[in-house]
Amino acid sequence: MAIKSKTIFVCTQCGCQLPKWQGRCPDCGEWNSIVQEETTGGGPAAARKSAGPAVQAYPLSSVDANEGQRQSTGIGEFDRVLGGGIVPGSVVLLCGDPGIGKSTILLQVCSNVSQTKKVLYVSGEESLRQIKLRANRLDISGEELLLSSATDALKIVESIKALQPDLVVIDSIQTMDLEGVSSSPGSVTQVRECTQQFIAAAKGQGIPVFLVGHVNKDGGIAGPKVLEHMVDTVLYFEGDRNLSYRILRAIKNRYGSTNEIGVFEMESNGLAEVDNPSRMLLEGRPQGVSGTCIVSLMEGTRPILAEVQALVAKSALNAPRRVTTGFDFNRTTLLIAVLEKRAGLRFGTLDAYVNVAGGLRVDEPAADLAVALALVSNLVDKPLPADAVAFGELGLTGEIRGVSQPQQRVSEAYRLGLRTFILPSQCLHAIKQEDFPEAQFVPVHNLSQALRLFRGGENNS
Repeated sequence: MAIKSKTIFVCTQCGCQLPKWQGRCPDCGEWNSIVQEETTGGGPAAARKSAGPAVQAYPLSSVDANEGQRQSTGIGEFDRVLGGGIVPGSVVLLCGDPGIGKSTILLQVCSNVSQTKKVLYVSGEESLRQIKLRANRLDISGEELLLSSATDALKIVESIKALQPDLVVIDSIQTMDLEGVSSSPGSVTQVRECTQQFIAAAKGQGIPVFLVGHVNKDGGIAGPKVLEHMVDTVLYFEGDRNLSYRILRAIKNRYGSTNEIGVFEMESNGLAEVDNPSRMLLEGRPQGVSGTCIVSLMEGTRPILAEVQALVAKSALNAPRRVTTGFDFNRTTLLIAVLEKRAGLRFGTLDAYVNVAGGLRVDEPAADLAVALALVSNLVDKPLPADAVAFGELGLTGEIRGVSQPQQRVSEAYRLGLRTFILPSQCLHAIKQEDFPEAQFVPVHNLSQALRLFRGGENNS
């Protein structure tokens, strides 16, 4: 008997299934995320009839905890973000804006791995000739790099079982389709079911799989939110495609830290590693100009220096504008409120703009002090010392709180020739000052002590 199809409504954010359309998802609360899809199946009763034998359970002590020998991608920055290399049987989702370099970097990874291993690269968006043209531009060749242009998920899984490659790349998951699912490729059901097929193949065969994912207009991963929960690692390629620098960030990693980032530069022959991102982010930094401050951040185990810029200008609006790039908007408004309340500075009639140069996104509270100093510097039009670095968390009462790993933060800045360090007093005891003979440390307990750097300029507002 033929199985009848039925119409269901699915939330593209959380995958919740509903019998009728609604404007707002009852599970995740998102508006206008419900789409219509056709589905087939026998329902719960059919699932009970087809149930097999009971699953096996094993004592915890008998389970092998060895994650296997990691395979290097041949790109140090990529390995860093993955946590040391590719884990056998892992499924990695790589997302990013169109033209950011997702296919480019994965083709470079395939080229490096194919020097000693067999690699299968499956593209649902490009023909074999297009892939070859890009490989020629990147100067890539190899007999162990197998190419395929297909979109049928089941046929691709059969090819994986037959070829037994050491690495599989699917570009992209939104182009894959599964026979028997009536919805179009890229829909919630198709993406979820195709991903499940590739995960089963990866776990069953012990073959690592890379999935390329598209992003929507809001910058989130296209498709159901459950897709991020299904895979082992989610990597996000970010940066302005009109600029040459790219940042690879892990937002989920079952086999490593999510705090590590990789920095790349787009060149004519592909993406090149940036071994010293701090120097790159500080290139072109102005000297003797108000409204700028260097902050020392920790991205996982790596200290990175970034330049925070601030601009304060008279507002022509009843409600002054607050604009941020690379820094949290709500955090900026909070810092401005603390400056007004605890330092007596007036921002109520002024527009405030905060920018982190180089396209870096800063989420660490250690950047609070640098942002506050940059805002005050531009407000009173007095520049900070050219070799100054600031880091510390600013509390609502105006106190400067300590941050982690101050020794590493100071060491990176000192290596690049910076000598003045504005830091929380609590961090001073954790720094071996004898390692930095030319450094000048300015410990601060609260915001008032930090603003003394402007020699009373805070009263000019």
